[in-house]
Amino acid sequence: MSATADDGRPGFELPLLLLAGFRALIDELHAELARQGHPHVRPAYGFAMQAIGPGGATASEVGRRLGVSKQAAGKTVDRLEELGYAERVDDPTDGRRKLVRLTGRGVDALDRSAVIFDGLRARWAAELGPGRLADLEDSLRTMAPAGLGVDAVSWLAGG
Repeated sequence: MSATADDGRPGFELPLLLLAGFRALIDELHAELARQGHPHVRPAYGFAMQAIGPGGATASEVGRRLGVSKQAAGKTVDRLEELGYAERVDDPTDGRRKLVRLTGRGVDALDRSAVIFDGLRARWAAELGPGRLADLEDSLRTMAPAGLGVDAVSWLAGG
């Protein structure tokens, strides 16, 4: 017998519903990115491009920001380089280090992602109503730690 909240809804459904909502948004994002010329972008690449950021980062910094090893971050950066989303350049502040930077293609993918996410949020607001969506977001902010708060890439991969 499973424990339920006061309203009779089983507790195990909450994380499944949150995951299903997350998955629906991410799947729709990537389908639209593919239609807009970015068919090879995967969720892990999006996290990595965010970790690289506008100023660039070393592979070690990318790994720390993602919560993965330098080697795992390096493999992801290698793939982003192969796809034309990132490049390694000499660090202007330390010639011994390589800096990973987003290329124009990488910036374009992130810019398009932001616009697509805004559209997805607008669709959710139209479906649920703006007030209900704002309440949902406020409630999640209350319950979830600030920021992502987990090493999302390795956590989602089961690491």
